[in-house]
Amino acid sequence: MASNKPVVFIDGEAGTTGLGIRARLAAMPEVALKSIAPDRRKDPAARRDMMAEADLVVLCLPDDAAREAASLADELGADAPKLLDASTAHRVAANWEYGFPEMNLGQDTRIAGSARVANPGCYPTGAIGLIRPLVEAGLIPPDYPIAINAVSGYSGGGKSMIEAHDREGGPAFELYGLGLEHKHVAEIQLYGGLSRRPIFVPSVGHFRQGMLVSVPLHLDDLPGQPRGADLHDALAQHYEGCAYVQVIEAAANGKVEPEALNDTNRLELTVCANESRRQAILIARLDNLGKGASGAAVQNLSLMLGLSS
Repeated sequence: MASNKPVVFIDGEAGTTGLGIRARLAAMPEVALKSIAPDRRKDPAARRDMMAEADLVVLCLPDDAAREAASLADELGADAPKLLDASTAHRVAANWEYGFPEMNLGQDTRIAGSARVANPGCYPTGAIGLIRPLVEAGLIPPDYPIAINAVSGYSGGGKSMIEAHDREGGPAFELYGLGLEHKHVAEIQLYGGLSRRPIFVPSVGHFRQGMLVSVPLHLDDLPGQPRGADLHDALAQHYEGCAYVQVIEAAANGKVEPEALNDTNRLELTVCANESRRQAILIARLDNLGKGASGAAVQNLSLMLGLSS
């Protein structure tokens, strides 16, 4: 290769996440981007040739296509590039590292040393970010009956949802995934450290991007009957020193809106508690297109290529 810069190829760069990653990488002089001609995007041989010229390939594809792309990379043997998969296909698969650097101690190092990393889902980033540290601290039992409520901007819902909300008179708010088989549940349970399958209720609002994830808790049903401050302190200790994850105090007005972190790679976590009622709500706020997608992808890519993230 003529350049000493690491070469990145985005397989599926025309989609929402691919475009977001490309825009972020275009502002990074440390990497060189390669693109495939539009009329060859579905040509397996052409894509494999592009992979052979890259140090890292980002897969922004439907799940089945992402699995096929990983097989194309396998055909290159020792010359295969590193893979970062933004789909759901490999998030709970063996031999793929989970791309949530702040999830636990040393996860960033494991991502940096891995040739295959699965980018987390947007909802799971908020849910796991709230739940796992409290399970590890012994404040939430792994078999606690967790219920997760979440609302996202419509940009994360795919082409048909985006079109429905972009047109005049689009829906103001929708619950969806009410068959309780949402594809994000598996990674939330696995990486949240839960032995009991959580109930996950996603929804979409009539705003383009932004996300809130919330988990209600009965404090007297938790080990040691902790206070809200104990949950806050455990989260704050877990994420101390993290550049992109911050544990903040609950707002005095008792409100949280979903769009405050748009166009950032930040994740904010809050504990709202009523001690007299012995109830609490854990809340995560993030940009579903940022820390929930392209921002996290670029953070992982930077770790995998040894760049400053």
